[in-house]
Amino acid sequence: MWENYKMKVNQLKVLNIEEIERIHSTSLELLEDIGIRIESQTIRDKLKPYGTLEEDKDDTEIIKIPRELVLDCLKRVPREFKLWGPDGSYNFRINTNTMKFGTFGAAVNIFDPSCRKGVRKSTLKDSSDHIKLINHLENIDCSHMDVWPSDIPFMELHFHTLREWGRFAKKPYGMGCYGRTATNDMIRITSLIVDGEKELIKKPRLLGVFNPTSPLRLPKILLNGLEVFCKYKQPINISSAALAGSTAPITLAGVLTQANMEVLATITISQVLNSGTPVLYGSTNTIMDPLTGNSAYGSVEMGLITAASAQIAHYYGIPSKGSGCLTESKCFDIQNGYERFMTLMFAANAGHNYITCAGTYETSLTESFELLFIDNEMIGIIKREMEGINVSSERLGDQEIKDLFIRERKSFLGTQHSAKFTRKELFVPKLTDRDRRGIWIKNGAMNMRERSNVKVKDILDSKIESQLSKETESKLNNYLEKIKKRTLDDYKKLEGLVESDDSTDILGVNVDDSIS
Repeated sequence: MWENYKMKVNQLKVLNIEEIERIHSTSLELLEDIGIRIESQTIRDKLKPYGTLEEDKDDTEIIKIPRELVLDCLKRVPREFKLWGPDGSYNFRINTNTMKFGTFGAAVNIFDPSCRKGVRKSTLKDSSDHIKLINHLENIDCSHMDVWPSDIPFMELHFHTLREWGRFAKKPYGMGCYGRTATNDMIRITSLIVDGEKELIKKPRLLGVFNPTSPLRLPKILLNGLEVFCKYKQPINISSAALAGSTAPITLAGVLTQANMEVLATITISQVLNSGTPVLYGSTNTIMDPLTGNSAYGSVEMGLITAASAQIAHYYGIPSKGSGCLTESKCFDIQNGYERFMTLMFAANAGHNYITCAGTYETSLTESFELLFIDNEMIGIIKREMEGINVSSERLGDQEIKDLFIRERKSFLGTQHSAKFTRKELFVPKLTDRDRRGIWIKNGAMNMRERSNVKVKDILDSKIESQLSKETESKLNNYLEKIKKRTLDDYKKLEGLVESDDSTDILGVNVDDSIS
């Protein structure tokens, strides 16, 4: 009976089934009773045939969504999906039983000890280096546009970062659903990199990010981008990002209820736009710190909210997304360490299926390449913890104990059993220091950040060639010229943010109006 036994770590449960169902039913009642603000007339019109009701007042943009529509759309959501890297050689599957890890943040600064403040504005080179480093981190499955280049015009950010991804990445890439224009560009650019739209739809490379604006608002600019992601069936991480006590009720149950309304409404829209669009039920919800008024990513309450969101997502049978390795610390101190590990433990032990968690600090505003390697090691620790203890007959070691006692040996060093199971049973860290002090001093007395920095430099100092062909680079350059010709007014017209005609073919860049 012991041969096939394998201990499984119990998942963290912060809600019982009755509490989940109460949040669920209250969310549906509120969506039906008060509704949610949907700032796109196109989306509101697409929802009307499904029984939604629009507030009978001018310019309210509030839509009341019937319970039956939400429940029907939840049934349409795929229970799993796959993501591929640019050349298709790297891929992974996400479902309610998997646990994959990605990077996290929207960093506008990067750690640089040579600067007076220890940080500087991030650049396109930093964005590119971030992509290159992720290739070497075995526990991180996906990178995102986490490092925002300050040296690139805002309206060209998506192009330049995606081109760097195409040049150097092995893994998929996450980008925000910010506007129909930019999102259509992303699809075109990625299609050029991966040999066509059909290939992109068949093997998705992009993970869209959609953050509802709390409380209860779905902005037009994001809905425009959502339409495009849905058309091309690129998976979408739908994550509410409310602050308890500020943009959501102060109580954690209140945050969960409001966030559930926002995520369910967005899921409903995604399935009405294109049934079967893959989505993640996500959470980046936390609290407003009562002393400073700032968001508190590294708080225990964020951990609790994150854990609860996994339970709610799995109640619906949908893959979940949580966040970890979060901290408000501005330096590499104990606070940085314990907040990172605490939030990662909450997300992992709750069973989240995709965890964004690596590389940033200072409420995700600052990137550190050293932290990428440290977080990669922490994820390895978490993976080992999640495996638990295997008490099979072979691993029980009874024969080993017997042999050692009979032969009067004093150690299990060098036995076949030890050789066989050392790597299988033990997590062997790459950065953690376990040397005696004398050896540590002899090796430079480096702390973990310094040891991590050595690995960063080794990779970035090596010559890494672009994997894009000259033909693809030429096509991308031609596309960039079209983007450069757009003005801000053009962009606003394309997004329907100002009065404009119906034309969406400006300067040779064709942007679809009807996505259904």
